[in-house]
Amino acid sequence: MKEVEKQGDLPRYLFHKGENFTAYDYLGAHRLKDGGVVFRVWAPRAQGVYLVCDTLGWETGREMQKLSDEGIWETTLSEAKSPEGMRYKFRVVSAAGVKFKSDPYAFYSETLQKNASILYTRSNYTFKDEKYLEKRRKIAESGHYYPAPLNIYEVHLASFMTKDGMSNEDGEHYLNYRELAKKLGDYVQRTGYTHVELLPITEYPYDGSWGYQVCGYFAPTSRFGSPDDFKYFVDELHKRGIGVILDWVPAHFPKDEHGLYEFDGAPLYEYSDIQRMEQPSWGTRCFDVARNEVRCFLISSALYWLRTYHVDGLRIDAVASMLYLDYDRMPGYWTPNIYGGKENLESIEFFKRLNTAIHREFPDVLTIAEESTAFPKVTGRVEEGGLGFSMKWNMGWANDMFRYVACDPVGREDLHSALTFPMMYAFSEHYVLPVSHDEVVHGKKSLIDKMFGSYEQKFSGIRLFFLFQMTFPGKKLTFMGCEFGQFREWDYKNPLEWFLLRYPSHDGLRKYSAELNRFYRNHPQLFEDDYSWNGFQWINADLAGWNLISYTRKDLSGKALHVVLNFSGSDRKNYWLEVPKDFDTYKIVFTSDKKKYGGKTETGGLRKTFKKKDKTYIRLNLSALSGLIVEGVK
Repeated sequence: MKEVEKQGDLPRYLFHKGENFTAYDYLGAHRLKDGGVVFRVWAPRAQGVYLVCDTLGWETGREMQKLSDEGIWETTLSEAKSPEGMRYKFRVVSAAGVKFKSDPYAFYSETLQKNASILYTRSNYTFKDEKYLEKRRKIAESGHYYPAPLNIYEVHLASFMTKDGMSNEDGEHYLNYRELAKKLGDYVQRTGYTHVELLPITEYPYDGSWGYQVCGYFAPTSRFGSPDDFKYFVDELHKRGIGVILDWVPAHFPKDEHGLYEFDGAPLYEYSDIQRMEQPSWGTRCFDVARNEVRCFLISSALYWLRTYHVDGLRIDAVASMLYLDYDRMPGYWTPNIYGGKENLESIEFFKRLNTAIHREFPDVLTIAEESTAFPKVTGRVEEGGLGFSMKWNMGWANDMFRYVACDPVGREDLHSALTFPMMYAFSEHYVLPVSHDEVVHGKKSLIDKMFGSYEQKFSGIRLFFLFQMTFPGKKLTFMGCEFGQFREWDYKNPLEWFLLRYPSHDGLRKYSAELNRFYRNHPQLFEDDYSWNGFQWINADLAGWNLISYTRKDLSGKALHVVLNFSGSDRKNYWLEVPKDFDTYKIVFTSDKKKYGGKTETGGLRKTFKKKDKTYIRLNLSALSGLIVEGVK
């Protein structure tokens, strides 16, 4: 405690030690008991720091006092001079000159052409999601790793829907959080997804970054309203039984003058090492996660969204870029670690600390890694040498599938391993099968346009693709617009093409997606045991010449569904599907080829078993580019 006394106070001491994960309660702007506000900012190399605001003037402002050699500056304003909604910045004077900086710990900020922080110390919102949170806790306490459906609808709020369907290029047509809660909530509830995942809503200056160039790590973007409005958004989705996952970006930040970039005139939040300072292809700065204060900043940010806004999970962006010293760097432009390897040991330790801190306080919250390599034990327990993430995107599955469905069925025999190889590593991590925003931009084509063939074949192909995704081991994620077959690539400036639902093919696909989602949620065979061989068994993986696979999915009780998928361009008549001999009769419980979805058949009904050489079969007719699910009935 002598050291604490020497440092001045406990929050400051823990911040510099790297152990203050409520740093937002100390730094930033906070209302005092007398109604005034205390402002604190970390800028150790600054020669002077001044609070500038709309009540004191923007040029000179009020001089702040340096509390210690470690560089925290402080000043207070009376209640009369610090009304809610006040705009403010820090004027930081250093050897590099004078810079006007937004508050790194601000809870509310201006956006677009403006970048001041907004004083927000009095929330008027009370959450009413106790029942939802209790259900979330019970899933975590079930004793089996996430035995619940997880089907995520990935959303970019600015382009999901706009006022009057207008382009948001001028930033004037955004729906607010409360409007989005209603419209997005209604749609997701009707379509059957369990969660939404929001592309970053942490404050960002440039729309073209899609939110991934963050300047406000504690502030929901004011494009769509206030912090209380965002609380309403989360609460409203929870009332509908829909979880909310946020995209969170700890890898890098932009070089905007008002942001974290060289905050006190030199690298502070970023690495000072020239080899590690910048992400070359992105033109952004990389967080120095070895620095105690930076770790506190980032981990406090992650926990803040969980504590303050009740969000259900964080999708961690660009994990691979942090794990490897040579990521996006040419030979000779990076230095091996102390063991001679390319792994970033500091980032590995950071992720372990991050996930430990999150799951210690929120064992029922998900952390999902966007990790594109085969780095070991991303979802392994920290105490067993893993990074501690709950789940990881299966980028290999996605890449294999996109390559496969783009191929003419005549040539798919040579690509058959794209369907089967993912099972070689399916249980090495806790995977999510992603069809993300990254796959429907920059000339990669929309999901439906990735499918081979004619207009009709593309719709048959995407229905089959979704059936494969929904029945294959792993949790699910689909980017907005894919579910109804938008042909245009995603454009962040324009809303989804909702007018397409006037056309039978697109409306039929939306109805199909909704029914498939509901089927998934209602059948534990497809989600209870996603992460072990107990929940999956091949029936036939070897029919490459037929472009056909079949497999069984089981729930924790052993109850089974049997899936058969025909990826060929030809009908398969009188196909013999081997089934367990436990039942004399099997029922087709789902098919992708029904006429109401835009298919050609009304396949359904019961199938009697027959025996051949001590094996039991049922006969099925499979249309080209279609799949079905059967279940034994007594």
